[in-house]
Amino acid sequence: MNKNLTITAVLGITTIILGAFGAHALSKSLTIEGLNSFETAVLYQMFHVIVLLFVNTYKDFTIQQQNRISYLFFLGILFFSGSIYVIQLLGVSAKVIWFITPLGGFFLMLGWLFMAVSFAKRNQQ
Repeated sequence: MNKNLTITAVLGITTIILGAFGAHALSKSLTIEGLNSFETAVLYQMFHVIVLLFVNTYKDFTIQQQNRISYLFFLGILFFSGSIYVIQLLGVSAKVIWFITPLGGFFLMLGWLFMAVSFAKRNQQ
């Protein structure tokens, strides 16, 4: 659990850094569409950091449940938000890595699904 919380904290601080960087440094260099895309990546990352804090401190989840949900969210953040950062910051064409962003969204959805299943199992006991 400490490993998951450490990764979550690192993701949290990088969210703040990237959000500030986007708001101040990128506002003049990105198009409005690019800036909106970047902000979406930051928002999704922050929302999932908050959920990761909950997942890894919720006493009714087993370590296996915490790890499964956390790893799916970690992958989702990396692929979804990370691919958007790469596209906007490095100028990599979305056509080159088009499949990575939706794959990240899929991992995020799986994380939520496993969380729902974990809650449902708990309620059946």
